[in-house]
Amino acid sequence: MIRESLGTIRLGVKSLMLHKLRSALTTLGLLFGVASVIAMLAVGEGANYEQLERIKALGSTNILLKSKKPPSTEDSSSESVWSAMRYGLTYNDAELIEATLANSAEHVVSVRHSVKDLRSGSYWASGVVVGTTPEFLPVVNMSIAEGRWLTDVDVAKASNVAVLGADAAKELFPLENPLGKTVEGGDRFTVVGVLGYLGRMTGTTTGVSLDRCIYIPLTTSRRRFGDEQTQRSGGSFSREHVELHEVKVKMRTPEEVLPAAAVLRTMLEDSHGSQGDVHIQVPLELLQEAEKTAQMFNVVLGVIAAVSLIVGGIGIMNVMLATVTERTREIGIRRALGAKRGHIIYQFLVETIVLSGCGGILGVGFGLLVPKLVTQVFGQLTIIRPQHAIMAFCVSAFVGIAAGIYPAWRAANMDPVEALRHE
Repeated sequence: MIRESLGTIRLGVKSLMLHKLRSALTTLGLLFGVASVIAMLAVGEGANYEQLERIKALGSTNILLKSKKPPSTEDSSSESVWSAMRYGLTYNDAELIEATLANSAEHVVSVRHSVKDLRSGSYWASGVVVGTTPEFLPVVNMSIAEGRWLTDVDVAKASNVAVLGADAAKELFPLENPLGKTVEGGDRFTVVGVLGYLGRMTGTTTGVSLDRCIYIPLTTSRRRFGDEQTQRSGGSFSREHVELHEVKVKMRTPEEVLPAAAVLRTMLEDSHGSQGDVHIQVPLELLQEAEKTAQMFNVVLGVIAAVSLIVGGIGIMNVMLATVTERTREIGIRRALGAKRGHIIYQFLVETIVLSGCGGILGVGFGLLVPKLVTQVFGQLTIIRPQHAIMAFCVSAFVGIAAGIYPAWRAANMDPVEALRHE
C-alpha cells in the first residue's frame, strides 16, 4: 500500500514537471495569496497594537475632563474684543469632583496649560508651562530621570520651581546638567528635576509633546499667569478666561471607572448645562471600542486577503482541468490496464496537493519576510502571529484540494473506451 502510494506521488510530481512553467505560475497564485494573508494581518496587528498602546498610556483607570471652547462662541462677534471669553472647568468643579468621588477615586489632579517661549541663556524652545499638583506624576505614569518631582510644600508656598520634560531639557540645556539652573517661561523658575522620555502628546489643543513641557506647581501657575490668557495673531487678539484646562481622575479599579464617568457626566450637565465647554474622555471606553474595531479590521483584512487564495484555487482548478483534457488518452490506458476510479482520483489529487503544498510553504516564507521589509522601509510596526501563518497555510491547502476535487472526479468518470479513442 505504501509502495503504491509512493509510486502515485512520484507519478504526480513527474507529470507536473513536464509543464514546469505552468506549474510554477499556478504555485505563484497560492504563494502570493498566502503571503498577502500573513502580511496584511501582520500590518493590521501592528497598527492596532500601536493604537491600543496609545489609549492604554492614558490609563485604563483614568477619567479625563477637559475644557473645550463652546462651538457657539468660537465665531461669536457680539462680544466686545476687550471682554474675556469664560468657559471650561473651574476650581469649584475640581473640588466638587474630589468630594463626589472621595470614596472611590485614588487621585484627582487639576491641570493648567500656558503656551510660552522657554529660554535658558541663548537657548530657547517653544513649549507649554503645565501647572499641576504632585499627584500628576503617578496619574500620567511618568518617571523622574534626575532630581525630584513637585512636592506639597512647593504647591503650598507657590514656589518658582520647575521640572523639565526630556526634550525641553535637551533643547534648553544641551551642554550642561539643568538641575539648579534657571529657565524662563513667563517667569524665572529653578529647575529641580528632569523627567524620563515619554513620547506622548498633551492631549490638549496645544498639540505639544509632554516631553517639551515644563511642570510647575498649580498655585504658582495661577499666581504668575492668572486665569486669563491673551492670544495675538495677525494684528488681532483674543482673551480667554479658563481656570483649569484639565482635571484627571484616577480610580482605584477599572470596575469603578464607567459608573464614576456616568456620575461626572450628570454632575457637569447640572453645573455647566448645555454649553458644551467640558469634554469627558474615558480611556477604558476608547479601549473597548478600539478592541472591537481591531477585531472587525482583522476580519476585513482576512477576507480581502482570502480572495487571493480563492483566485489561486481557481488557477489550480483551471490547470488541472487542462491537464485532464491533455491526458485523456493516458487515463483511458490506465483504466484499460485495471486502474480503478479511486486510483485516478488519488493521482490527480496528489498533483493538486503538491501544487497547493508548495505554494503554501513558499507563501508562508514570503509572508514572514514582507512584514519585516515593511517595518524597515516604512517604519510601520508589524506583528506576526503564528496562528495567522498556520491558518493561511491550512486554508491554502484546503482551497487547493477543493479546487482539485472536480477535475479528479471528471477524470475518474471518463468512459475508458472513449478516452482511448481520444487523439
